[in-house]
Amino acid sequence: MFKFLFKVWGLARPYRGRMLLGVLTGFIAGLLEPLMIATVVFVYGLIFPSADAASQALGSRLQWAPEFLRDWAASAQQALTSGVKAHPGALAGLVALIPMVILLRGLFSYLNVYLLQWTAIRTITDLRVRLFEHLMSLSAGFFGGTSTGELMARLINDTAALLNIISNSTAVMVKDPVTLVSLLAYLLWQQPKVTLISMVVMPVCMVPIFIYNRKVRRSTRAMQTHSAELGRVMSESFTGYRVIKAYNLESTVVERFLATARKFCGQYMRIIRSAEIPGPLLEFVGAIGVSLVLIYLMVEPGARPTGSDFLAVVLSIFAMYRPLKNIVRLYNNLEQARAASERVFLLLATQNNITEPANPKPLRAAGAAIHFDKVDFAYGEKAVLHDIRLKVEAGQMVALVGASGSGKTTLTNLLLRFYDPQQGAIRIGGTDIREVSTRDLRGQIAVVTQETILFDETILRNIELGRPGASKEDIMQAAKHAYAWDFIMEAGGFESAVGE
Repeated sequence: MFKFLFKVWGLARPYRGRMLLGVLTGFIAGLLEPLMIATVVFVYGLIFPSADAASQALGSRLQWAPEFLRDWAASAQQALTSGVKAHPGALAGLVALIPMVILLRGLFSYLNVYLLQWTAIRTITDLRVRLFEHLMSLSAGFFGGTSTGELMARLINDTAALLNIISNSTAVMVKDPVTLVSLLAYLLWQQPKVTLISMVVMPVCMVPIFIYNRKVRRSTRAMQTHSAELGRVMSESFTGYRVIKAYNLESTVVERFLATARKFCGQYMRIIRSAEIPGPLLEFVGAIGVSLVLIYLMVEPGARPTGSDFLAVVLSIFAMYRPLKNIVRLYNNLEQARAASERVFLLLATQNNITEPANPKPLRAAGAAIHFDKVDFAYGEKAVLHDIRLKVEAGQMVALVGASGSGKTTLTNLLLRFYDPQQGAIRIGGTDIREVSTRDLRGQIAVVTQETILFDETILRNIELGRPGASKEDIMQAAKHAYAWDFIMEAGGFESAVGE
């Protein structure tokens, strides 16, 4: 688990200053939790002093404090007994003490969340850009074997799980353990015997936590798979809506979506059960601990603490519930993120099987012949082309005719180096296209695909993709040469938006 966490935190290296500051503010916020309880108990003891030597009790409580703080506390207690006019400053400071500590705790808690969220969203945005850039660099063979919906799920959903690690989970890992340890130290300092009695039942609640946590990883992986399947069904349905409408397949597609959604729902609820059941168990065990303390105090009347001391014990025990529950949920969150990150890092590790030459040769395609020399190609185990020998002279128009699946489109894909042949070579002007950079090769080839593919932009921008940076006059001239001018004008002109 630590290896996984260090790998995720390593992604935030460019923003480590903000992240470390967020961790530091979380640490301080955790320390302020017991300080708040101590302040409440301290003020309570001043306002409602016990009948026995209040000043002596006050002195023993503050023996660790500097002299000016002991003098101020004595003045505040005297103000409460002799009247406000005698010591107005001390009384005002006493009244403001609790809200000041709560304000500090709120400020550092806010800075903790803000700084870690700031770091997390920028880190995950960088990861998404890096992942998207990597996907765009992969070969056509990769996209042919991977669904669009699954890629979208990994790019958006899986990276969102990592976002939670850097922001919320890091905050919990820093702030809540500090809060727990400091509260426990405060309790042991104030009432060691009572504290140990209240903690006797704590190991019991760890058993169901471990049982439920074991189920999380398996359910999380299944849920991520079903999420990707939902994306795949939606992508296929929205892209192929014409076929669905033409063949009355609406009900079939909806049933497939419903079946996958139900599987996703089932795994999601398993994770919720594993995350939420330990919380009430912790509260129940904590209540048993308080009951044991009460039984002990009834049996041993001499061990009964003062009102303020007992208030400190009760407040501290109940204050420990929230960080304990957060730490229990933390494991579930880490397991979900771990399952999601495996898919993200697997994508990043995917290699492009179309290798770029170390020292690419320049390609001069103008006026050059295209030569397919003894080309063999197969999609996996399925052979498509065998010993293809074809030469296309410059200026020659060639039509490839054959049955569906005979390899006509494959020849074009090989020429563009979407794939490489298993045997043979393709040459343009005597240069093997594997010795040329793919950018140089494709920059000298114009393609009209079988599918009608438009981007959700204006007509002008769709045409400009053929030559980025072209002037509007050049684009209009190209539209006239392509006999597209008339229908573009009928559609509302070059600034008209077209759907995908």
